[in-house]
Amino acid sequence: MSAEFQVRSKLDASPDQVWGRIVTPAGINDELWPIVRMTIPRGVSRLDPAEVPLGRPIGRSWILLFGLIPFDYDDITLVRLEPGRGFLERSTMLSQRVWEHERTLESAPTGCLLTDRVRFEPRRPLPSALLKPIFNAVFRHRHQRLRRHFGGEPR
Repeated sequence: MSAEFQVRSKLDASPDQVWGRIVTPAGINDELWPIVRMTIPRGVSRLDPAEVPLGRPIGRSWILLFGLIPFDYDDITLVRLEPGRGFLERSTMLSQRVWEHERTLESAPTGCLLTDRVRFEPRRPLPSALLKPIFNAVFRHRHQRLRRHFGGEPR
């Protein structure tokens, strides 16, 4: 059974400034630190339409608990990638039959509104009701790290 949640923040930076950070391996891992770190598929230096083929897996990204212990992987597939506006990832993971992460950036009067929408469907045996609060907490942590970097507030 699938589950879905959304996390939003108002950031004190333009969509282009935020985009410049959130599509780099350093930016992604800064958001996740110190809970997890993700490896980056070979040949990908940033999420850029010139580097990333849409609709096809770009490679396997290992998810390392505390940056050290591999406990899951993500076969990353981006189906939409619009610089400065957002992306849509529809992937499979070791633990998830479906992992869908949509991140959007919208201009706001003094910065931008960043929204993460996540939908997932576990393989087994973990029920989505158990995983949803964990994943939600990780994304709230990511937003807190972004607000610390750019300034802003939760929405």
